[in-house]
Order: sequence, then structure tokens, then C-alpha cells
Amino acid sequence: MPQRASPLAPFRHASFRALWTATLASNLGGLVQAVGAGWLMTTISDSDGMVALVQGATTLPIMIFSLAAGALADNFDRRNIMLIAQIIMMVVSAGLALFAIAGVLTPWLLLAFTFFIGCGTALHNPSWQASMGDLVPREDLPGAVSLNSMSYNLMRSVGPAIGGLIVALAGAAFAFALNAISYIPLIFALVRWKPLRPVRTLPREDFGSAISAGLRYIAMSPNLLKVLFRGFVFGLAAISILALLPLVARDFVDGGAFTYGFMLGCFGAGAIGGALLNARVRESWSNETIVRAAFLGFAVCVVVLSFSRNMWLSCLAIIPAGACWVLTLSLFNVTVQLSTPRWVVGRALALYQTATFGGMASGSWLWGVVADIHGADTALIVAGIVLVLGALIGLRFALPEFGALNLDPLDRFHEPELRLDLKPRSGPIMVMVDYEIEQADVPAFLTAMAQRRRIRIRDGARQWSLLRDLENPRIWVESYHVPTWVEYVRHHQRRTQADAGLSDRLLALHRGTELPRVHRMIERQTVPIRDDTPLKGHTGATDLH
Repeated sequence: MPQRASPLAPFRHASFRALWTATLASNLGGLVQAVGAGWLMTTISDSDGMVALVQGATTLPIMIFSLAAGALADNFDRRNIMLIAQIIMMVVSAGLALFAIAGVLTPWLLLAFTFFIGCGTALHNPSWQASMGDLVPREDLPGAVSLNSMSYNLMRSVGPAIGGLIVALAGAAFAFALNAISYIPLIFALVRWKPLRPVRTLPREDFGSAISAGLRYIAMSPNLLKVLFRGFVFGLAAISILALLPLVARDFVDGGAFTYGFMLGCFGAGAIGGALLNARVRESWSNETIVRAAFLGFAVCVVVLSFSRNMWLSCLAIIPAGACWVLTLSLFNVTVQLSTPRWVVGRALALYQTATFGGMASGSWLWGVVADIHGADTALIVAGIVLVLGALIGLRFALPEFGALNLDPLDRFHEPELRLDLKPRSGPIMVMVDYEIEQADVPAFLTAMAQRRRIRIRDGARQWSLLRDLENPRIWVESYHVPTWVEYVRHHQRRTQADAGLSDRLLALHRGTELPRVHRMIERQTVPIRDDTPLKGHTGATDLH
């Protein structure tokens, strides 16, 4: 029986340890700031919807900008991106503190500052999440993701209580100033971190092409689509507790800023317990069982919170909700990371965050509107019903298991020697691959080709088609396009070890005496007098076609 990996195993790696520790201080400041913003809104606005929108202003930028940030994370130095994000958040937080000290904050101005801090988070998160694979080996990746969640929730267990105390004693402005200072340790740790930079043999993808490639990869990956959908539903419903907790503290249990912070601390304490139990739970239950149990457990907690008017009963309901929160979101995160090759992991994580935080932003607005019209207790009950429906969705869209896919590059492709003098941007390129298939093998061939089509399009091919020769039905031709020659090379470099089995099956079905012949052609819509791609080493006029 394999030895169970310690949940603390990633701490063996010095870089992870240093950055994780520095992140604690940053998370503490962020949580203190969140308490200050949430409670300040209850004092400067009479609208329950405006209070709930504080959470929405934090999560909305992640929904809007995560994909762009993911494209940056996959194509530029992740450390530099994180440094820029941290500096932006530090400057905005300092500005928020100055406005609060001056006493000129309005509800919409507070939301604007909160939104810009969320923009920094949106820029930082994909690079930070994608860096887990750079900081620890694959076998420690689930533990690193859980510890990453624990870092936030460890501070959530004490940070909100500290934040509530600071707000009660010194005011929200002091909480905002403390947040501005809290970014300094992480900035210092990032400056000291010297990650290994992979050698790039191809130019960076264009920004628009990188975003398109990320969207295409997710669209052609059914398991990742399931994670995104379930993440959206969970974020939509589960954010109800965090969005409405200021109202629960103020109206349900007649508390103040410290009560609100203490209740958030209970949520964080539960989340720490969930992070510590993560590895053991994954060993005992399937991914889908864990997710369904977490959806249902969170639903029970939300409903209990809606009826409770006792602070201690409410806190007891909040603790398991925190555990369900971290179990679900960390499982989604690990599933995305282990189901995605390194070349697109930043964009895949960004799209996951877009879906999940998009659900949270939508939920913050939705539950605020429901609370304004029907009361916070009704909003919580409706959120509980949505969570139950989210568990039932698993009957149709079950979460995949991690599996043992090897997503390392296949490295079978060798760039052919070309007689035409192509430039990297030359194109479009049309590729045709000839197969000879016996009639008895046609069903197996078509099944394999359906998978091949998905992989081709996922990795960048366009206009894929499968042709059969009318005069010689044994001949089948796979055809597809790529925009440029460099995109053709990039397309093949994206192939993973997990794709090798399909290529081997197709070769086994091929009955030709030689390997399937590959035709690589450059398209020309018109025939110029002088060919713009002359033969290599030939500078004279070319023959007319």
C-alpha cells in the first residue's frame, strides 16, 4: 500500500516555503481590509444590496480579467507579473486609506477602490496558481494547492477577528493602511525568488491568439468544462454566506464589527480543518462524492444560518461551511492543474477562476437584491436550494477523477527540412495525412479519428476534415489548416504523452507499406508573377504556375 503523502510535504521546498509564509501577511492584510470595507459600507449606506456588492466588487474583476491574466501568465515571466500586481494593490490600498482618513469615502467610491484591489488580485492569481507547478514537483501539487488554500483560510480564522477589533477600536482607515503595508513581505519574497525559466524555442503567442488558444483548449476538454460549470454553480450559491454575513451579524444576532470579524474567523477555522482533511478525504471518497457532500453540507449550514438568531449557533453553522468551501474549491483547482499541460495551465486556471468568481460576483448581486426585497433570511434559504440543485447536477455532470495522465510534451515531432524559404509568419499552412485503411477497420478508424479531431482542434488546428478517395476507398486523408508555419510547429509541440496512445492506434490501423504520408502545403489564393516564397538559396525569378 503506497505511503500517504504528508499534507505538509510541499514545505520541503524552500521557494514554496518562503512565498507561502510571505503570503500569510498579505492574506492577513487583505482580510482586515475586507472587514473594514464590509463594515464601513453598513455605516455609510442603508441598502442591503450595497453591502452585498462589497463582495461583488472584489470578485467581479477576477471574472472579467482572469483570462487575460492567464494569457500573460503563460507567455511572460510569472514572477514579474505577480510583482506588478502586488505593487498595484499596495498603491490602491494606500489611496483607499488616505480617502478614508480624509472622510470623503462614499458607497460608490468604496466599491471603486475595492474593485481596483480586485483587479490586482485578478492579475496575480493565475500566475500564482500556475507557479505551483514551478515550485513543487507533480506529486506534491495537490498538497501545495491545499496549503495555498490553508494560507488564506489560516488568516481567515484570525484575520477577520483582528480586523473587527481594529475597525472597532481604530476605524476602517487604519485597517486599510494596515493592508497597504501587508503587501511588502510578499513583494520582498518575489524579488528574492529566482525561478527556472524554460527555454523558449518559439516566439511568444500574440495576445489575442493566446486567449483564443486558451478558450479553444477548454472548449475541446469535456472534463474541464464540467469543472467550470460546477465551479460557477458553487460560487453563485456559496458566496451567499460571505456576501450577507455583515447583515447576519448586524440584524440577526445584534452584533458589531467584532462580531462580524469573529464569525468570519469561524468560517476560516472550518476552512483550515477542510484543508488538513483534504488528502485523507480524497483517499476515501471519489471526487464527485466529495463535491456532492460539500454542496449538501454547505446547503444545510446556509439554511441553519437563515433561521438562527443565536450567535453561537450561527458560528457552529459557519464552521462546517468553511470546510465545505475549501474542500470543493481546492478539489476543483487541483483537477484543473492535473488535467492541463503546462503550456496552457495559466489560461485554464484563469478560466476556472472566471467561472467560479463570476458565479460569486453574480451571487453577491443576486443575494443582495433578494435580501433587499425579501430579507436576508429568505436569500439564504434560496441559496441553500440552489446548492442542493448543484449537488443533483453531479448526476449528469460528474466531476472526473484525477487519473494518471502524463501531460509532459510528447517530443516526437521533428521540424522537417523545407525547400521553400518560409518565414515563421508564412501561411496559411494546409496539412494532409494519407492513411490506407481496410474496410473491416473503418469503424475503429472513425472512432480514433473523432478523438484525433478533438485533439487537433484543441491544440490549434482549424478546418479539420476527413476525406475518402472515391476511386480507391482504402485511402483516407486527414486535412487541417493552421494560420502560419510557427503555429504548425507550436501545434505539434503541444502534443502530450497522454496523446501518444491515439497516434499508436492510428499507425496500427494503417495498412500501407510505409508510414502515413504527410503533405505540408502553403496556400495561395492568387498566382503572383514572382513567388514570395522562393526556393532556399535561389534568388532568381521562379517559374510561372
